[in-house]
Amino acid sequence: MTSATTYAHLTGTYTIDGAHSRIGFVARHAMVTKVRGSFNEFEGSFTLDGENPANSSANLTIQAKSVDTRNADRDGHLRNNDFLSCDQFPTITFASTGIAQTGEDTFDVTGDLTVKDVTKSVTIPFEFGGSAKDPFGNDRVGFEGSTSINRSDYGVTFNAALETGGVLVSDKITLEFEISAIKNA
Repeated sequence: MTSATTYAHLTGTYTIDGAHSRIGFVARHAMVTKVRGSFNEFEGSFTLDGENPANSSANLTIQAKSVDTRNADRDGHLRNNDFLSCDQFPTITFASTGIAQTGEDTFDVTGDLTVKDVTKSVTIPFEFGGSAKDPFGNDRVGFEGSTSINRSDYGVTFNAALETGGVLVSDKITLEFEISAIKNA
């Protein structure tokens, strides 16, 4: 395993580049297929300590109303009180509580995920995708990760029974993070 000092040159604070990042989710629909969606409005930052990754931290705020599954009717349903209750709970937030290097380029980011005013601890395994200087002179890093949650743990409980048995929407939701961030000057 490579030591954490390999990342010393990355130490600093970064702002997530929303135009080059994706925060998405996957749910099973009607027990037969997957529906993918994303949130189009979010902002966040993280501080990397390349010498000691455990001293790193991350914060993310998602605008719940920006949910997008490429279907206007479904998106409207997700925004209403059956699911995200966007008028009452406009944001979904994540604040890290611990970061651990688990391999040469892998990290577990543990933190508090808040959906509809319910906060639960989740751990998201991330893989470091690399770093580069972009054409505009910015130092850029990339990370990808995913984890699964039960939406019912956050009070998102709407469902409908199917004639064939089973339910319309899975309780298990996979959250996906594809992050590109720029180092602050």
